[in-house]
Amino acid sequence: MREAPVRGLILRLALPTVASMLVTAFYNLADAWFVGLLDTQSVAAVGVAFPAMAVIQAVGFFFGHGSGNTLARMLGAGDRHGARRMAAVGVVCSALAGCALAAVGLLFLRPLALAMGSTPTILPYAEAYLAVTLLGAPAMCAALTLNNQLRFQGKAALAMAGITSGAVLNCVLDPLFIFGLGWGVAGAAAATALSQAVSLCVLWHMNRRHGVVPVRLRAFAPTRAALGEVVRGGAPSLFRQGLACLATGALNHAAGPYGDAAIAGMSIVTRVAMFVGAAMVGLGQGFQPVCAFAYGAGQWRRVYEGFAFLARTGALFLATVAAVCWVWAPEVVGLFRGGDAAVQAVGVPALRWQMATLALSAWIVPCNMMMQAIRKPVRASLLAASRQGLFFIPAVIVLPRLFGLAGVEASQAVADVLAALLALPLTLPTLRALRR
Repeated sequence: MREAPVRGLILRLALPTVASMLVTAFYNLADAWFVGLLDTQSVAAVGVAFPAMAVIQAVGFFFGHGSGNTLARMLGAGDRHGARRMAAVGVVCSALAGCALAAVGLLFLRPLALAMGSTPTILPYAEAYLAVTLLGAPAMCAALTLNNQLRFQGKAALAMAGITSGAVLNCVLDPLFIFGLGWGVAGAAAATALSQAVSLCVLWHMNRRHGVVPVRLRAFAPTRAALGEVVRGGAPSLFRQGLACLATGALNHAAGPYGDAAIAGMSIVTRVAMFVGAAMVGLGQGFQPVCAFAYGAGQWRRVYEGFAFLARTGALFLATVAAVCWVWAPEVVGLFRGGDAAVQAVGVPALRWQMATLALSAWIVPCNMMMQAIRKPVRASLLAASRQGLFFIPAVIVLPRLFGLAGVEASQAVADVLAALLALPLTLPTLRALRR
C-alpha cells in the first residue's frame, strides 16, 4: 500500500472489487430475469420494490465506507487499535440498523409499496416481494459492511469470495423457490435474503481467519468520536444510495401513467444501468483504499496518480460498454421481457438514452470517491447527492410534463450531464493542490 506502483495496486484491488460490485448488482438482475419468466406485473413489482433494496444497500455502504475509510487511514497512520474499534462499530451498528429497517418497513408495508410507485394491479406482487426482502435486511446490511471493511484492509479477494458465494447460491435458489416451490415473486426475494445470510457467514469466517483487523465484538465501543468518523466517511455513500431509492420511486411514479409495461421497461433499464455502473463503482472502490492510505501517510502524488488512472481507465471501459449496449439495445431488453412489445417500446429508447451519457460516470465517480477518501465530507456528499437528488428527481418530474414518455426515458441522461458539470468546480481545486 505504501510502495507498490499505483496503477498495478489499484488494479489488484479493483478486479475482485469490481467482481464484488457486479455480484451485488447481480442479485437484482437475476431476480428480474427469473421473474421476467412469470408476467409483466411481477417484473414491475421487482422494480417497485427496488427502492427498498437501495435503502438496505445504502445502510450497508454507509457503515462499510464510513468505518472502512477511517480504518484505512488509521492503518496508514499505524493506529491498529483504533482500526479494530472502528471495525466492530461498523458491523454491529450496521446489523442493528438493518433490524430497525425491517421492523419499520414491515409495519408500514402497504403504504411503503404505494409510496414507491405501485399501481393497484402491481400491489399484491410488490407487497409479497417487499415483505420477504425486508426480513433479510439485517444480514444484507452487515454483509455489505463487512465486505467493504475487508476491501479497505487490502483484502479485496476475500471480500469477493464472500459475496460471490451468496450470488451463486441465489442463482440456484431463484428457480427452485419461484417455480419449484411455486412461491412466485416472493420466491425471488426469499432466494436473495437467504443468499445474503450465507454471504454474511462466509465473510465473517474469512474476516476472523484472514483479516488485518478481525471484527471482535468486545471491541465494540460506539463513542461519539467513532460514530462521527462513520458519519463523515459514510455520508456520501448514504446520500448516493439513499437518493437512488427516492429517484427510483420518482421514476416509477412518472412511468405509472403510461401503464405497467412502462414501469417494467424502465425497471429493466435501471437494473442494466446499475449493473454496468457497478463495475465503475467497483473500480473506484479499488482506488479508495489506496487513496485513503496514501492520504493518511502524506503521499499526495500517489493520490493524484491514482485519480488520473481511474478516470482514464473508467472512460475507456464505459465508452466500450455503452457502444455495445446502444447497438444491441433490443436484445438487451429482450433478455428480461422479450415477448412483450409494450415493454420493448419503452425499454429500448430509454436504454439508448442512458448509454449516451454513460461515460460521464468515469469523471463523476472518481471525483466522489476521492473526496470521500481524503475526508472532505461536504464536497463528497454534494457530489454523491447531485446525480440522483439535485438533478434526476427534478428532471423526472419536469421532463414528462414537457415531452411525455420520452421525457421519462431521457431523464437519466440529463442528470448525468448536469452532475458531471457540477463535479468540475468541486474537484479541480483539490486536484491542482495535490499536483503541486
